[in-house]
Amino acid sequence: QAWLNEKFAPELLESKPEIVECVVEQLDHMEANLKRAKRGDLKVSVHRMEIERIRYVLISYLRCRLVKIEKFFPHVLEKEKSRAEGEPSILSPEEFAFAEEYMANTETYLKNVALKHMPPNLQKVSLLKSVPKPNLDSFVFLRVLERQENILVEPEMDEQREYTIDLEEGSQHLIRYKTVAPLVASGAVR
Repeated sequence: QAWLNEKFAPELLESKPEIVECVVEQLDHMEANLKRAKRGDLKVSVHRMEIERIRYVLISYLRCRLVKIEKFFPHVLEKEKSRAEGEPSILSPEEFAFAEEYMANTETYLKNVALKHMPPNLQKVSLLKSVPKPNLDSFVFLRVLERQENILVEPEMDEQREYTIDLEEGSQHLIRYKTVAPLVASGAVR
């Protein structure tokens, strides 16, 4: 579920390092068990296929997070640095180090390649302004896992009015992401 949410959400979601750690430990344990199994047994090939499937999902999840970090790095770092004390982190410690290093490398590259050749008044660049933000107005498909009442839906056009809807458990919807972002974070929808 974390993989699917991350894959289809337009913004970087909360980091799930405990899930990643657990999956890696389980994969290591399964591989150790397979080494002790008899060769040529049908169970071994089925288990090996399952290990590869789980590894694919894990790698895809991590790759998706890295792509979003690279695409929106100044905004991700700004959001991480401005979060409240008890609020969950959207970056794991490793991802945070990667994002900071990526930002430093990007700034260095821009200075060395382009900015030093510009007039002095144009040698400053704000990465927050020049790198696009995640499009929270994009539409997403969602499946409701827990019934939700009175969800405020913003109008698509100026002449429309705001209205509220109830999301029934098991129902599917196509809705603007920013409307359901808190529900995705809480796990009420997928």
